[in-house]
Amino acid sequence: MRLAIIGAVLLALGAVAIATGALPFTDLMALVDRVAPILLFVVAMTVVTELCSEAGVFLWTARRLRYWGRGYSILLWLFLAVFATLSTVFLSLDTTAVLLTPVVVSVTRQAGLPALPFALTTVWLANTASLLLPISNLTNLLAQHSLGGITPGGFAGLMWAPALAAVVVPLLFIGIVFRRDLRNRYSRIPVVRIRPDQPAGAESRPAADRVLLGFSALVLALLLPALVSGVPVWIPALAGAVVLGVVFAFRRPRVLKVTLIPWSLLLFASGLFLVMEAARNLGAPMLLSQLAGQGQGFMDLVRLAVTGATGSNVLNNLPAYLLAEPLAGTPVRMAALLIGVNAGPIITPWASLATLLWHDRLVRMNVLITWKGYALFGLIVAPLTVLTAVAVLAATGQ
Repeated sequence: MRLAIIGAVLLALGAVAIATGALPFTDLMALVDRVAPILLFVVAMTVVTELCSEAGVFLWTARRLRYWGRGYSILLWLFLAVFATLSTVFLSLDTTAVLLTPVVVSVTRQAGLPALPFALTTVWLANTASLLLPISNLTNLLAQHSLGGITPGGFAGLMWAPALAAVVVPLLFIGIVFRRDLRNRYSRIPVVRIRPDQPAGAESRPAADRVLLGFSALVLALLLPALVSGVPVWIPALAGAVVLGVVFAFRRPRVLKVTLIPWSLLLFASGLFLVMEAARNLGAPMLLSQLAGQGQGFMDLVRLAVTGATGSNVLNNLPAYLLAEPLAGTPVRMAALLIGVNAGPIITPWASLATLLWHDRLVRMNVLITWKGYALFGLIVAPLTVLTAVAVLAATGQ
C-alpha cells in the first residue's frame, strides 16, 4: 500500500510536469515507447514466477538441494547460493527476494539451521548477482535500450567479469563471518513437526499437483533460453504467462486473481519514470557530472560507480540510475554505473525494492534482523563489492 501511495504521488507530480511543459509531449511519447515493453515484461514475468511458485517449483528445488547437501551446512549454503544466483540472473532480483526468501528460510528451519546467513545470502545475491543479463534487473533493461539494443550475449560479454566478482565478494564475507554456523551438520529428514503426534519429516500440506508442477517446470525451462535468444523479452514472457494461465484455469483456477499483477509496482515505476524524465529535462544530471567523472580510467569508473551506489542508498537504485544514465556515454561507463546501482544498494533498506520485499517476507516468518545490523554489514560489503567489480571491469572491459 505504501508503494502504491508513493506511486500515486509520483504520477501526480508527473502530470504536473507534463502540464507545465517540464516534460514535453514528444519526450513523453519517447518515454512510453521505451518503458512500455519493459513494464509489460515485468508484469508477465511476475505472473510466471508467482504461478511457478504456486505450483511448487521453487520449494521442490530447494528441498532437493537440502537432500543433496548430505547433512553439511556449508554444502547446503553453497547450493542455495547457486540457486539464488541463477534465480536472480534468469528471473530477476525481485523474484529471488519475494519467492525464494521464504523457501530458503523454510528449508533451513527444517534442517535445524540458523536462518540468518542463508537469508543474508539471498538478499545480497538478489542485488549483486543482477549484473549478467538484461532481464536480471530493471536497470539492465533500461541500459540495454541506451546501449542501442545490445543483444543479451553482448550484454553478458560486457558484464560477465564484474558480475562474477559481485557474486564472489559477498559470499566470501558470509563464509568468513558465519563460518561457525556453516560448519554445522543437519539431518536430511526435516526436523519441523506441525503436531505432537506427527512423525519427523511429515508435512502438513496438500499433496503436490504433479501435473501442474511438471508443466510449470517445463514452461520455465523453455522460457529461460527464449529470454536470452535476442527476441524482445516481453514476447516469450507474455507467452509463458498466458500458457501457465490457461493450465492453471483447468487445474487450479482459484489461484488466478487480479492480485497476480503487481499493481503497486506498476504505479510506482510509472510515476518514477515520469518524474525522473522531467528531472533529466530540467538538468539534474549536470549536477552529478562533477561527481561522476567523464573518462574510462579506473578512477573515473570508480567515481561513476560510487555515484550510482551512493544515489541508490540515499534515494533508490532506479532513480539513481535514471539520473546518472546520461553520464554513462560508453559501454564501459554504463557497466560501471550498473555496478554501482545493482551491487551497491545493500546498505539502506530502501536502496532497492528487492530489499524491502525481502525484509517483509522475513518479518512474516518471524526472522529477526535489525536494519542497523544490516547497514553495518552493508557498509563493509557494498564498497568491497563495488570496488572489486569495477577493478575487474577496468581490467577486462576496455
